[in-house]
Amino acid sequence: MQKNNHGNLNAEGHALLNKQDSIEQLSADNTPLQKRQPLNMFISDKAVAKRWQAIDCEQAKAQLLDPPTQDSMLQYQKNIENFIGTVKIPVGVAGPLRVNGLYAQDDYFIPLATTEAALVASYNRGALLISEAGGCSALLLNEGVCRTPGFAFESLIHSGKFVAWVSTQTELFTDIAQQTSNHLTLKDIKINIEGNHVYLIFDYLTGDAAGQNMVTIATNAVLEHILEHSPIDIKYAFLDANLSGDKKATSQALNGVRGKKVTAEVHIPAELVHKRLHTTPERMADFWRMSSVGGVLSGSVGVQGHYANGLAALYIACGQDAACVAESAVGVTRMELNDDGSLYAAVTLPNLMVGTVGGGTGLPSQQANLQLLGLAGSGNAQALAEVCAGLCLAGELSMIGAFCAGHFAKAHKKLAR
Repeated sequence: MQKNNHGNLNAEGHALLNKQDSIEQLSADNTPLQKRQPLNMFISDKAVAKRWQAIDCEQAKAQLLDPPTQDSMLQYQKNIENFIGTVKIPVGVAGPLRVNGLYAQDDYFIPLATTEAALVASYNRGALLISEAGGCSALLLNEGVCRTPGFAFESLIHSGKFVAWVSTQTELFTDIAQQTSNHLTLKDIKINIEGNHVYLIFDYLTGDAAGQNMVTIATNAVLEHILEHSPIDIKYAFLDANLSGDKKATSQALNGVRGKKVTAEVHIPAELVHKRLHTTPERMADFWRMSSVGGVLSGSVGVQGHYANGLAALYIACGQDAACVAESAVGVTRMELNDDGSLYAAVTLPNLMVGTVGGGTGLPSQQANLQLLGLAGSGNAQALAEVCAGLCLAGELSMIGAFCAGHFAKAHKKLAR
């Protein structure tokens, strides 16, 4: 370094070397804050006005706190803190998508909220292709939402004694959990021991709600009981010790369920593939094989093209927790050539975190989009999950068809104008 020989530095090293004069600006700045928000995090005319006073940007205020937003802002009271306004995201519609499901039985127009050009066009093309082929079959396979508290003990001996006690308390834990909500069922408690740590996996059914808050409250009630009554000394414990897979892609997701597990399939005649996708079933099966190996080489959790695109757009439009796309977009796409030369395509998604009540589903625009789907309110969450799988299948068909026909870049150049 003293001889000015920097050949072994990587790009980041060279960048820092060139910034030595300004690196001091990374030091802590302890000058007092000049502006602060009001302590009241809830929505009121006074609190919102004080927030904008602190932000001091009239141009942004005119867009985010327009008159319709001001008139309806109290409707957001249970969904946001430090409210300053709303964001307008364009909504397009894909479909109709024909779904022949256990719960979803209809031709669905699907609202998609996105700023990504070509996304709605692609899902629309796939949806119409599926519908022309008679629709996709969709089957809800399993349901469950878990919380996984973790407990630390002095030794493995204490872990074992704790597990022995827990195994006698299942009925009591179930009663405690289910007293927190009339819409929740504790269906199973699993145990994972790692040395002097114990993880309890509480697995729930949450009805038509996605259920993250519901299972958090229920598990916390059980945790408090355990901390008070455990005959074994617990050094410390946490409500969730990161075994649940909440809002992240995990390998365990493919072998179980978090939310709703759905599979969907479609058989598409060769002539229809050629007519609508301008390629052949053979070439699409070739692409699937090559991209599956590519997914393995990249360390992908599951093998699929872009579930996240359609799910994120649908989740935002319909008041779902958009961060759950991280786990919901885990899954497997498969495409094969049938004996008669037609295309077989299937998707399996084990982590669809969706609900039709609670969360953001009751907000004005989000409720309207669920009504557009015909899936607003109680009794529709399972159907919504099957529709999500059909939507992902539509997206995979359209995207893979575009790659096979050499149209992928052309479509984005044309539509992302």
